[in-house]
Amino acid sequence: MKFRTLLLGAAAAALAAACTSTDAATETALAAPAEKAAAAETTVMVGGAAMYPSKNIVENAVNSADHTTLVAAVTAAGLAETLSSPGPFTVFAPVNEAFAALPAGTVDTLLLPENKDALVKVLTAHVVAGDLKAADLIALAEANGGTATLTTVSGDTLTFAVEGGAAVVTDEGGGKGTVTIADVDQSNGVIHVVNRVLLPN
Repeated sequence: MKFRTLLLGAAAAALAAACTSTDAATETALAAPAEKAAAAETTVMVGGAAMYPSKNIVENAVNSADHTTLVAAVTAAGLAETLSSPGPFTVFAPVNEAFAALPAGTVDTLLLPENKDALVKVLTAHVVAGDLKAADLIALAEANGGTATLTTVSGDTLTFAVEGGAAVVTDEGGGKGTVTIADVDQSNGVIHVVNRVLLPN
């Protein structure tokens, strides 16, 4: 009788362990697709943060420590909703140092409510409709004698070229910005980080 009791106890313990193991396996199996999806994303580090292709331009930009001025400007201009829409958009995104290099007071002046139209003009002069990767821009330039002319959302133009092995974007005033990080994929387009604010005329 004692042996039977021990046997039944062991069987119950084994059954409980099997159930616990099955529950853990089920939880792991259910979590696996989400973990695999996250692991499958190829991210690029910008401003100390990973940029996720599954997130839109605004969702990624807010995490970059190098683009706090740009994000503040986009918010002040009321463009966050636009840049969160399906797009697609190609954005040449100036870093904080690029804004700091503008004449003293320029950024503060642009951020004033009464200068919203001018701010929108400057920001949209960095945006081109479509999803243009570096390879696309280089192909366009090569097909046009070495330079590609891009029409921005603001109606202004940017000129793309490869100079000395570097991708360079020139604004209407002749100001040149170098692409420091290319092909930062977004769910609604692509970002190319540049080291200069590209000003329209």
